[in-house]
Amino acid sequence: MIYICVTNTQIPNIMILLNLDPNFSPLSGTAINFKSFTFYGGEPHIKIEPGFDVSQTITITHRLTDFNALGTLCVAVDALKRMGVTKINLFIPYFPAARQDRVMIPGEPLTVKVYADIINAMQLGKVTVFDPHSEVTPALLNNCEVVSNHTFIAEVIKAIDGNVTLISPDGGALKKIYKVSEYLEGLPVVECSKSRDVKTGRLSGFKVFEGNLNGANCLIVDDICDGGGTFTGLAEALKAKNAGNLYLAVSHGIFSKGFDVFGDYFTKIFTTNSFSDIQNDRVQQIAITL
Repeated sequence: MIYICVTNTQIPNIMILLNLDPNFSPLSGTAINFKSFTFYGGEPHIKIEPGFDVSQTITITHRLTDFNALGTLCVAVDALKRMGVTKINLFIPYFPAARQDRVMIPGEPLTVKVYADIINAMQLGKVTVFDPHSEVTPALLNNCEVVSNHTFIAEVIKAIDGNVTLISPDGGALKKIYKVSEYLEGLPVVECSKSRDVKTGRLSGFKVFEGNLNGANCLIVDDICDGGGTFTGLAEALKAKNAGNLYLAVSHGIFSKGFDVFGDYFTKIFTTNSFSDIQNDRVQQIAITL
C-alpha cells in the first residue's frame, strides 16, 4: 500500500483523536483510548478512557460502512460531550447513501438526507468528507468541508507511469473529471454515458463519444464502485473503440461482488482505504492521510 497526503483542506492540526475504526487512522496526533462493543440486542456501546484535555478540539475519524458504524459514532459523540468536550470535528471519508441523493420513484427515501440529519443533530464543528458523490451531500451537511480526489488521481497517474486519457463514465461525473484534468495540466477527457432502469437498477446503452481511441491507454475515474457493472459495461464499449490498456480509479471501493466480475478488462484497479482495507493482487490501494 502506498500513501497519499490529501492537501488543500482547511482541517486544522488536531492533536487529540478518537479513531473509532482501529484500522483507520488518517490523522497525525494523540489517539484517545477506548473500548467499543455491541450488546447482544444489537446496540453499539463505547467506554472512553479519561485523561485527555477536554477543553481541546477532539477529532473523530471513522469509516461509516453500515448503520451500526453510524450508531457507534452517535454514542461516541454523546460520551465525549458528557465528559465535558465542547469542540468536536469529524472526518468520514466515505459518506453513506451519497448515491441516494434523488427520489427516483414514489415510496423511496432520500437516504442521504437521513444520514445528514442524524449527523447535523450532533452539532459538530466540522464534518470533512472525501470526494462525495454529488454536491447534494455538502449542501445537506452543516459545516461541511470537502476533500477532492485530485491528489488521489495524481498518485494514480504516477503509478501508471504513462500518458492516459481520462474517461468520464457518465454525465454526472463530467464536472469533476474536467476539474481533475485541469489539475493534471490538461489530460484529455473522453465522455461516456449509460442508461439505468430506475425500477430495477439494470444498466444498458453504454456509449463512448469518441470515434476511435487508436490504442490510447484509458483511466476511468469515478467516486464509487459497488458491484462494478458500470465499469465492465463501459470497458466493453471502450474496447470496441480501440482503447489500449484500461485502468480504473475509484475513490471509494466497495466491490460488493468481488473482483472476478471485472474479468481481464483492467490492467489495474486503484482505490483508497476510505471504505475498507483490501488485499488483492488486482488492486492498488492508496491510503488517505492528512
